[in-house]
Amino acid sequence: MVKIIASSVRKGNVLEVEGKLYVVLTAQNFHPGKGTPVTQVDMRRISDGTKVSERYRTTEQVERAFVEDREHNYLYEDGDGFHFMNPETYDQLTMSQEDIGDLKAYLQEGMTVILSVHEGIAIAIDLPRHVTLEITETEPVVKGQTASSSYKPAILSNGIRTLVPPHITAGTRVVIATEDGSYVERAKD
Repeated sequence: MVKIIASSVRKGNVLEVEGKLYVVLTAQNFHPGKGTPVTQVDMRRISDGTKVSERYRTTEQVERAFVEDREHNYLYEDGDGFHFMNPETYDQLTMSQEDIGDLKAYLQEGMTVILSVHEGIAIAIDLPRHVTLEITETEPVVKGQTASSSYKPAILSNGIRTLVPPHITAGTRVVIATEDGSYVERAKD
């Protein structure tokens, strides 16, 4: 464990508080006119997903857990969870449905992701910024509609709803941002 001062805690850091691991969602430093400056830290407990809010004096020490970020390839999903393989060592790690959450819709076989690993256990996943998916269903083009101002609803091959430009039709492959599920561009393949 590494001790750091509370004011240097950032989003994405993994802290150990009372023997449990927490991932930092937000960290803000407050400097009131009177009194001691404090750092407000909103965290999620990795073991069960419970959200916690803590205040520390900015000079207080907190324990930062050592987390290793490594590339892994997504293999498959089964009753045990989602399986990933380290391409260098061929070691396999499993993450539960709760750990993956909404990101499961964007996982594709063979996809390279970054797993955050603490003591041999995968605790967080970072997907590529963009994925290519196919439009399965969308409304027909309305004549006179301009491409620049309006988007129409569409359903992707992973079941997610998004908005696409009017010229996109069912069967078209498009690039989608994994952060918010928004349309980026038509796929070039």
